[in-house]
Amino acid sequence: MRNYDSTRCVLVTGGAGFVGSHLCERLLACGHEVLCVDNLFTGSKRNIAHLLAHPRFEFLRHDVTFPLYVEVDEIWNLACPASPVHYQHDPVQTTKTSVIGAINMLGLAKRLRCRILQASTSEVYGDPSIHPQPEQYWGNVNCIGPRSCYDEGKRCAETLFFDYQRQHDVDIKVARIFNTYGPRMHPNDGRVVSNFIVQALQGSPITIYGEGQQTRSFCYVDDLIEGFLKLMAAPKGFTGPVNLGNPGEFTIRELAEKVIAMVGSKSTIQFLPLPADDPRQRKPDISQARAQLGWEPQIALDQGLQKTIAYFEALLSGKAG
Repeated sequence: MRNYDSTRCVLVTGGAGFVGSHLCERLLACGHEVLCVDNLFTGSKRNIAHLLAHPRFEFLRHDVTFPLYVEVDEIWNLACPASPVHYQHDPVQTTKTSVIGAINMLGLAKRLRCRILQASTSEVYGDPSIHPQPEQYWGNVNCIGPRSCYDEGKRCAETLFFDYQRQHDVDIKVARIFNTYGPRMHPNDGRVVSNFIVQALQGSPITIYGEGQQTRSFCYVDDLIEGFLKLMAAPKGFTGPVNLGNPGEFTIRELAEKVIAMVGSKSTIQFLPLPADDPRQRKPDISQARAQLGWEPQIALDQGLQKTIAYFEALLSGKAG
């Protein structure tokens, strides 16, 4: 395992986003210098406002579809809109961010001879026919549907990572992220946890697509970041892809009822048509993460939801930092 006690200069693309800001925070706590790069399309300076005065933190507004010339010791590539509302807003740019962004970051890693981690996604499995999903499963993805810009963009990025490893011996790590939630989620990103919490706090109807029997597995962001660090610290021979997510499985209706109860809301449930290509089941097989990284989630859904609800309460009241 790599020694994370030694200071290194670290580049985090998408660092002002939900997950990226938590990663920047944790890397600073580990003693590293952090260069946070984000074009602020979905990221927000509010997410990193508390880091801007830190002597080892630097923010650079930049789009990864353009080359970046910096000197760093390590690259974490998180840049890409991750919710359907945002990635379908400009699907061409979403694909460019995943593909051209990966090429630019891999080229930088090649030049610097440094390790690079790709934040991939469980969306590479599409609407899976195998449950739970192991890393060996190749997926069931519609390559021309409305979600394809994200699904196929991330699949192509994985291809590029492994081709750069085989052709140029780039030191890669690939993490497949399953549904992650927590403070700093965008209130209007269309993701199910933030949607339900905001709707419940406002007393609005909880909108469920379909009958709410589709399942998801929800990983609290702190657990995900711990998995990231363990993967990046793993020996060079272990590249992934590795599933990082919470194997606890809940129907969307169960989540809605849980949020309503925890908020103490009078919201009713409203059923809407199911979007195209919406996966029916999503649950990670994390056997590899347990065996290779000694990682598994520690934070139960109720505990994580309490922290997330508290964040959105403060945000909606104008008190969030």
